[in-house]
Amino acid sequence: MRIIEHWIAGKTTAGAAVRAAPVYNPATGQQAAEVVLSSREDVEAAIAAAREAFPAWSQTSVSRRSKVLFAFRELVNRAAQEIAESITDEHGKVLIDALGEVQRGLEVVEFACGIPSLLKGEYSDQVSTNVDMYSFREPLGVVAGITPFNFPAMVPMWMFPVAIACGNTFVLKPSERDPSASMLIAGLWQRAGLPDGVFNVVQGDKVAVDTILDSPGVAAVSFVGSTPIARYIHERGTANGKRVQALGGAKNHAIVMPDAEIGFAADHLAAAAFGSAGERCMAISAAVAVGSAAERIVDAVNQRARAVKVGSGRDAASEMGPVVTRQAQERIVGLIGTGADQGAAITVDGRGYQVPGFEDGFFVGPTVIDHVTPAMDVYREEIFGPVLSVVRVDDVDEAIRLVNSNPFGNGTAIFTNSGEAARRFQRGVNVGMIGINVPVPVPMAFYSFGGWKDSLFGDKHVHGPEGVSFYTRAKVVTSRWPHVDHASDASFHFPTAN
Repeated sequence: MRIIEHWIAGKTTAGAAVRAAPVYNPATGQQAAEVVLSSREDVEAAIAAAREAFPAWSQTSVSRRSKVLFAFRELVNRAAQEIAESITDEHGKVLIDALGEVQRGLEVVEFACGIPSLLKGEYSDQVSTNVDMYSFREPLGVVAGITPFNFPAMVPMWMFPVAIACGNTFVLKPSERDPSASMLIAGLWQRAGLPDGVFNVVQGDKVAVDTILDSPGVAAVSFVGSTPIARYIHERGTANGKRVQALGGAKNHAIVMPDAEIGFAADHLAAAAFGSAGERCMAISAAVAVGSAAERIVDAVNQRARAVKVGSGRDAASEMGPVVTRQAQERIVGLIGTGADQGAAITVDGRGYQVPGFEDGFFVGPTVIDHVTPAMDVYREEIFGPVLSVVRVDDVDEAIRLVNSNPFGNGTAIFTNSGEAARRFQRGVNVGMIGINVPVPVPMAFYSFGGWKDSLFGDKHVHGPEGVSFYTRAKVVTSRWPHVDHASDASFHFPTAN
């Protein structure tokens, strides 16, 4: 059995190795590896390694840091296939999707390569007589990332490239469900010339999380995951004096207006709902059909859902793979049944889906549920599976009210040919990321990613300018150098009382 360990101070280690957890291949349903789970002492060892590395790394020139980032970027690019294959084997998403995940992570690395420009300060000359003022930003110290199973490469790369480029040292606690990508990445950092201890990986569960949140050696914590855990991370971390950005769950809506091009909308709805088996925090899980668009969009999406090629992520013909665990599969199937029990119409049913040769895999087929209301569990819950609920409304204003009444505020989209409707929508919804004829509006790396309401705890979004701000703090210097217009009275003569 392959054993997946920690990466601390530049080498792999099993640490205490008292506890372990199975790692499954979701397509086969079989255990593929075992990951060691860290003790409190293991996590403290990683934090200590990061603290020891911080003084030298924080004083390393920004040009040298940038060179390491450039080298890391090239190494990740060359290793993209290997990283993607590890993601497919442990998460289940199809290989082309896993490669896309690595590429989106690389975009943040490329953004961080520009750290010499990103850390430029401000200067004001002669703010008062003979007084100048300037500001600059310094790293925080040891910072940590706690990341989810659905993007084991991309989400960590939203965090550590910016943090490390800014001069911090980093401790990553990835998901124990798909931990291999983090270890591959750690080795690439070392090959890129990053000093040992600047980047560390601790595998683990709640023990590791709580140790990070409680340790006085950690200055800041970044998190992506469900809303209940995001709230917990934020409350416990800030109570311990840490800076925290905790991104939570989502219920992303896509509004389809009567004037939308239905074929275009249906294609993109299907991709946004069923891609990566719906295990994306930006997946569209609620289609809001406005007026006469309802019957047409439901019929079109049903056709696309039935045509999705579901199979092993290693099969090049597959468009959608399994969900991550047996427990996730059972939960999704249960929520589909609850929707039917509460009066919704299941127009495409993915329960009981089997792939020939992979009968023990954790598969759920694409599912479409029509006539869903906001009171139903399939609408209220973050399903995190390949399930698209259709809610019918009369007009765009009702659609805006529906979006705004939802506790989440991560992403939303509108399909329309009306500029007026699109503008009214984008200004009216209380959501952090909005797409106009773009169903998954994930910002590019030079903007920042994050939602509103119960989708974000903390005041800083991830990567982009807000990422740089999160991982640094500002100093403002006011300086005056008085002009000396007389001799200093220095003398080579023997000093006397006179």
